[in-house]
Amino acid sequence: MTAPYGKVYLIGAGPGAADLITVRGARLLASADVVLYDALVTSEMLELCQQAVKIPVGKRSGQRSAAQEHINQQLVECAGKYALVVRLKGGDPMLFGRADEELTALETAGISYDIVPGITTALAAAASVRQPLTKRGVARSVALFTSSTAPGETADTRIPECDTLVQYMGGREAMLTAQRMLDANFPASLPVVIVENCSRENERQLSLNLGELALGLPACSGPVLVMMGEAMRPRKPQQ
Repeated sequence: MTAPYGKVYLIGAGPGAADLITVRGARLLASADVVLYDALVTSEMLELCQQAVKIPVGKRSGQRSAAQEHINQQLVECAGKYALVVRLKGGDPMLFGRADEELTALETAGISYDIVPGITTALAAAASVRQPLTKRGVARSVALFTSSTAPGETADTRIPECDTLVQYMGGREAMLTAQRMLDANFPASLPVVIVENCSRENERQLSLNLGELALGLPACSGPVLVMMGEAMRPRKPQQ
């Protein structure tokens, strides 16, 4: 008779700071038997699960598909050994987190799971720079997108049709996005705000415009999020 599986929780760690995880996420971490965590999860976050076996599952550059298949296999294997398994993901599990592949693996194996949402970086970055992504009379729609693609996948060069554009995993890709936007007749003066290492002690913020972004970015060592649109224009104090 096959041994019963434990339960798996996909938990959003939030943008980085340990105190931005949800109460439910922190409670489950404190009870976890094993935690499989992303490369962007901080050491402070892992202090919330000192009792657990901790398994790093950060992706290796250039081997994303193989790495994800291995993570899927590890999840299934851990569910066969432990009662409470946590898959800890940066931001929110359901946004750019490869959750679909992991959920498919769990469903195929007949493993029970639950999902605990986290604060996605776009919202944390907007709060950090004190610039709402929507503003009455200025911006009523927001698009979250990434230029990152799977191996063999053709890059999608379309620019989302929204008032505020938020590009995850920006970095060098954001320069190409800016150039495409200029080619599509977006104004060079369009405000841009860049946040690196959002919510962490080494967070860095940069305000510029679309024309400047197309020329390049300063060297960045951490995850970069790029917010573009009139909503990013600095507020003028009322007289």
